[in-house]
Amino acid sequence: MTAPDNLLRHDDEALRAALPGLLCAVATLLFGYGMGVVFGLNEDLIKSRLADAAAAVSATVYNDDPAAAKAVLDKSWAYMQRAHLHAGGLGAAALGLTLLVVMLGTRAMWTRLISLGLGAGALGYSVFWLLAGFRAPSLGSTGAAKESLAWLAIPSSGAVVIGTVATAALIMMALARRKTR
Repeated sequence: MTAPDNLLRHDDEALRAALPGLLCAVATLLFGYGMGVVFGLNEDLIKSRLADAAAAVSATVYNDDPAAAKAVLDKSWAYMQRAHLHAGGLGAAALGLTLLVVMLGTRAMWTRLISLGLGAGALGYSVFWLLAGFRAPSLGSTGAAKESLAWLAIPSSGAVVIGTVATAALIMMALARRKTR
């Protein structure tokens, strides 16, 4: 399947530069949709897998305290839902902000960097919450799970924030250019 010629013209360098970031943004949306489908079809299976992970370390991590395990399991499930929600929100934001950067006529290099930061950051941060939810029961703590994945959370969330700030700066620069004309 190829894009229509009027959508992707050979001379449209900014849109071409944004394609990797746009692909990441759409992949983030698909990840979120997929999670929604999996949750709808297999919620009990996922919760059972989380419970099995906690049960495997019940004596060593939870000191055979079912209340402690339940607290982590409940929060782990909330992290799964958070991953789904972040994927939808951040994926849509990355898509919209990237298209805005393209419309502003930003140079190709900046368009590529900003769009990749937004798209890859959105995907990475959404995956972070899913992985944290899966890791927490065996670690005995959602805090420990998040800490073990800081290598993913910090750069991906940072990329989204930097991409958003860069987009705001581009908008302000476009406004300033408009006032001086």
